[in-house]
Amino acid sequence: MIWKRKSLTGVDTPVMSGENSADTSQSSMRAVEAFAPGPSFSGTAIDDGRWRSQPAEPGPMLPRFIASAADDVESQDADRLSRRRLALRDALAASQPVVSRESFAGRHDPMGRLINAIEEQRVHVVIYGERGIGKTSLSHVFAETAREARYHVIYASCGMAANFPDMFRSILTRIPRIYHNSVLPNSAEAEAGDNFDVMLPEGEFGARQLADVLTGVVGTRVLIILDEYDRVIDVNFRREVAELIKNLSDRAARVQLIITGVALNLDELIGYAPSIRRNITGLPMTAMSRAEIRELLRMGERAADIVFNDDAVSTIAQMSGGSPYLVRLLGHQAGLLALDERRDIVVEGDARRSVDLVIRDWQASLPRRVQSNLSREETKAHWQLLVAAAKAGSSADGWFTVDDVYAEMGGAHSQLAIERDLKLFVNTVDLLERREGPGDPHFRFGYPGVAALLMMSAAMAHLVA
Repeated sequence: MIWKRKSLTGVDTPVMSGENSADTSQSSMRAVEAFAPGPSFSGTAIDDGRWRSQPAEPGPMLPRFIASAADDVESQDADRLSRRRLALRDALAASQPVVSRESFAGRHDPMGRLINAIEEQRVHVVIYGERGIGKTSLSHVFAETAREARYHVIYASCGMAANFPDMFRSILTRIPRIYHNSVLPNSAEAEAGDNFDVMLPEGEFGARQLADVLTGVVGTRVLIILDEYDRVIDVNFRREVAELIKNLSDRAARVQLIITGVALNLDELIGYAPSIRRNITGLPMTAMSRAEIRELLRMGERAADIVFNDDAVSTIAQMSGGSPYLVRLLGHQAGLLALDERRDIVVEGDARRSVDLVIRDWQASLPRRVQSNLSREETKAHWQLLVAAAKAGSSADGWFTVDDVYAEMGGAHSQLAIERDLKLFVNTVDLLERREGPGDPHFRFGYPGVAALLMMSAAMAHLVA
């Protein structure tokens, strides 16, 4: 066990333990009711001395879905509470990015800056920031807004195996050839319904050939969104994208790229490319303000007819660190806890219990070996070091150096001591990986999710201290 918190009853309860135990809260238990036995029979005597079997009273019904796969709620099977739960899910669900303005809250400044960069400056845009900070949601809602202005928007999600010709050939299949200056409105090419991909050379091609085709766009403006750009491993892909940006800008093409990815700065995402700096603008996504968090939670209030009181909002704001993902996750869980108890007001206790649930769910998703390592005495003894390492490893690839951890700890420990202790978690406890190379050694957590778990656990420990 790493730390404890006082429950509402005053009894110490573990928030993070080494066991993969199931949550037993009312919210979780509502969908995990015990299976009822099959029909049993009791005996009833009849006049001739024989026994006649008759069914006993049926056991409790198994849990059922509230809504159909079409998101319809059958009125005869669901009460008002069920509808409020579903409405809260739709408003604050954190498992998927926001794709419509109706579910988007805050972020007015980044949206305005993005529109300004595209419409007035005519530059390419790089949106960067930490995980869960709202980059993908911003790009989706921006795409909806741009389409209303008759931009032709194409969204593409990058992967580790992204290949430049394959990716952009797929993108060009979604641009009708009627938008090319070589095609007349009443020509055979226009009536054939072809797309831009037919104008690409067979086989491999590079940024110059692609720019030759895209420079011919007329009658609209094309926006290409490359999401999760940080996942791309192929250095040639990144080099060709930088060359494409330069070519499109030099030719004043009616095509602009919007690149999003996890990074702490612009260079970390696109590399040091002085030749395209005047053609791009960086848009950092920072933590949500208290006012934006309040606005986001109000969507849940309106949808489910509940109210988050000031203490609940403060707790969610502190624990989320301004991450829209965590605000939604904690707000959704806290709202469900209040509805489970037939309350219309979400209080601080609900917010704290929601943090417990999230931490336990995250811990339960880790391999048992990692859970065991987190509960070791060495881990508890170096708790502050690991939290500092988690904060230091918030870059796109998760790697950090001794100097990064030293800065996070405010110089409280020497760099030699920090390096010695970090090596302990590589060689003995097996929580970190080490990479040798030019310069100082680099470290990172060996399993995704451990860093986020450590930071939220530390924040909760600080809150209840």
